[in-house]
Amino acid sequence: MRLQGISALLAATALASGFAMTASAETIKLGVLNDQSGVYTDLSGPGGVDAVRMAVEDAGGAINGNKIEVVSADHQNKPDVGTSIARQWYDQDHVDAIFDVPNSGVALAVQEVAREKHKIVMFSGPASSDLTGAKCSPTGVHWTYDTYGLAKGTGAAVTKSGGDSWFFLTADYAFGQALERDTAAVVQANGGKVLGEVRTPLGSPDFSSFLLQAQSSKAKIIGLANAGGDTVTSIKQAAEFGITSGGQKLAGLLVFLSDVNSLGLKTAQGLELTESFYWDLNDETRAFSKRFFERNKKEPTMVQAGLYGAAKHYLEAVKATGSTDSDKVMAAMQANPINDFMTKNGQLRKDGKAVRDMYLFEVKKPEESKGAWDYYKLIRQIPAAEVTRPLADGGCPLVKG
Repeated sequence: MRLQGISALLAATALASGFAMTASAETIKLGVLNDQSGVYTDLSGPGGVDAVRMAVEDAGGAINGNKIEVVSADHQNKPDVGTSIARQWYDQDHVDAIFDVPNSGVALAVQEVAREKHKIVMFSGPASSDLTGAKCSPTGVHWTYDTYGLAKGTGAAVTKSGGDSWFFLTADYAFGQALERDTAAVVQANGGKVLGEVRTPLGSPDFSSFLLQAQSSKAKIIGLANAGGDTVTSIKQAAEFGITSGGQKLAGLLVFLSDVNSLGLKTAQGLELTESFYWDLNDETRAFSKRFFERNKKEPTMVQAGLYGAAKHYLEAVKATGSTDSDKVMAAMQANPINDFMTKNGQLRKDGKAVRDMYLFEVKKPEESKGAWDYYKLIRQIPAAEVTRPLADGGCPLVKG
């Protein structure tokens, strides 16, 4: 928070209220940096920006007289565009914290800018567990989910149910590579084998050649280490080519509610998937989702729900410390439990990982659905300890020694 021309009166008022920062004329600025035109728009995009705005509104729009403002931008899934915006926001536009950043390649690059500027960045959209592993940062937070948790949820469930040979279709960048790596480790730990993999470009309109390679591998499971529009396209084309009707099964390692909505239950039925949020889990998730639906005309994904929680936790820390100083806010976020409609008594660890339970779902058959957006049935709630990489195993320099 930047202070300019602070009057003695304002300082006295702030001290009286216990707010250490005496900046009633200052603005707390949150920047939502995500995909607003590409394959991750539905799962993040404008809905993610609105989720942050909802958190700001619920905080009253200001903290101790300091207005809270939300700005947003499209990183176009390009690391150079993402880092350029991040530098502009931190250096010239006085953004205090950046949120979301789907696409792990962009996220890892923005993490380095935030580290250099000693500014907070809270990731909801990207998946790579490297963000809290070797590439962890004292100002970085990985909030909603990661590739380790997805692998432990969907990868383990599919392997234990007989899917003991795998072939991966892997998005050819940091996210896909991390998801393939983490899932392969789980498959092999449960007695399965990886027969091969093929790397696919982001945003490809045609997965036919890659699917044919997977089909010829004769693996029982084709693991889709991709996301968003790429997942939707690959599942549709697998059905068109008769791959699933021929006996091979697809494992959508990162499937969002928006993907199932695009696919339709006839195509998506039976898919097992791991998420940290579903709109119809309980009264609290339904209440938030009703508000979100009224504003966005669709149910929230876990990325969008997570953005609300991340912004809420950040603003509570700013209020508690009376500061936007990165060290003070990070310390407060790590000291206080995470409690909102999707997380109960969660924890933010020193490596930046938010620890919470996750859920293994199965996509319903069309005849099982009671109406619009009634897509999932709960298989089981997975305790945080099962889907969270042990602190000592990630290789984060912040926790060594």
